[in-house]
Amino acid sequence: MQRSGRRRITSIVNAMSATVLAFALSGCSADPASVAGGGAGSAPAASGAETVPVRTDTPQLRVSTVVSGLSHPWDLGFLPDGQVLVSQRDGQFALLSGTAPGATVTPVAADFGDLLAQGEGGLMGLVVHPDFAQSRRFTTCQTHTENGNAVDVRLVTWQLAHDARSAARVVDPLVGGLPVNPSGRHSGCRPTLATDGALLVGTGDTARGAIAQDLTSLGGKVLRVDLTTGGPVAGNPFADAADPAQRLIWTYGHRNVQGVAVQPGTGEVYTAEHGPSTDDEVNRLRAGGNYGWDPAQGGSVGGYDESVPMTDLIRYPDAVPAVWSSGRPVEAICGAAFLSGPQWGDLDGTLAVAALRGSKLLLMNIGADGTVASMGVPTALDDTFGRLRAVRSGPDGALFVTSSNGTDDVVLRIDPA
Repeated sequence: MQRSGRRRITSIVNAMSATVLAFALSGCSADPASVAGGGAGSAPAASGAETVPVRTDTPQLRVSTVVSGLSHPWDLGFLPDGQVLVSQRDGQFALLSGTAPGATVTPVAADFGDLLAQGEGGLMGLVVHPDFAQSRRFTTCQTHTENGNAVDVRLVTWQLAHDARSAARVVDPLVGGLPVNPSGRHSGCRPTLATDGALLVGTGDTARGAIAQDLTSLGGKVLRVDLTTGGPVAGNPFADAADPAQRLIWTYGHRNVQGVAVQPGTGEVYTAEHGPSTDDEVNRLRAGGNYGWDPAQGGSVGGYDESVPMTDLIRYPDAVPAVWSSGRPVEAICGAAFLSGPQWGDLDGTLAVAALRGSKLLLMNIGADGTVASMGVPTALDDTFGRLRAVRSGPDGALFVTSSNGTDDVVLRIDPA
């Protein structure tokens, strides 16, 4: 498909495409460096993949450009004074003056001398602390080097200066020891606050076969962490484990979690996860759940065999099936957030998921059973701005999405028409 180019627009989205079926979506891995090997992929019987019908009752939307000129904006954090903090993968913070179109961009000085900005790795997810008005603290996910060698992916807590022109590390690391691939592959690392204040962190398996099923490793997991101490939160399923890493784990058996979204009203947690050549997944999390990714096949093979199912229900009959799967090929789904508020009309409660390779926004209607009942693609966000990465709901209920093309990237604001 010919890309129509990124441009400053304020456009009305027509009714959602009536030709898209979840099993016929087009896509691939997150970044060129992370394109999977040509494994056969999983069969629907093993992974639970299902065709999802298209939604046709979608209200119109309005899409506008807040800012442009960024480079791989990975995440967004909304500050109490109306400004927006943006993390950029190559190691830069940007401060947006507001959330309306035409906002100004101010660089925020910070020391990233130890950052591994390679492949999918670098400065990634960001979450603003609930007490930011007093503490001015926020926490990031980032890849870390020492003496030029990749050491880990870690959570770092920062403090923004009162003039907002610089940020300094105050807890480094809040959590360390997440595995890292020197190539940056499958770095994952999307933090989101749960309704109880716990920090949920989706991580990647670093393209190593045994990590996702290894409960002593923090890769290929969703972690549940105390935002202040970096320790486990009461109620974690492995809180009594002898290994301190295992105590942080909420779920495991993931390939490369790129989005974490908390459903308003229920507190249920949904994740967006990259598949290899088939079966991107949206998962609903269950404490202690195994989500079935095991390219080491129980340790019986070496390397990274991506021909296994994303959710291997044969090897792990109790694995948790996905609530949505892309089938073949994949979209490389990324950030995710719920639309919330009466202004959204029929879209209130819809899960919005960005696609990198697919270059589109997927809007998923969650059914009463918690699975994806229907899905559609707004035409004005379908192959218009290139690769889409971050998806966050703003304080006023608007949805914010970033592109991730590397040059002249944008932050988009999406409102109901």
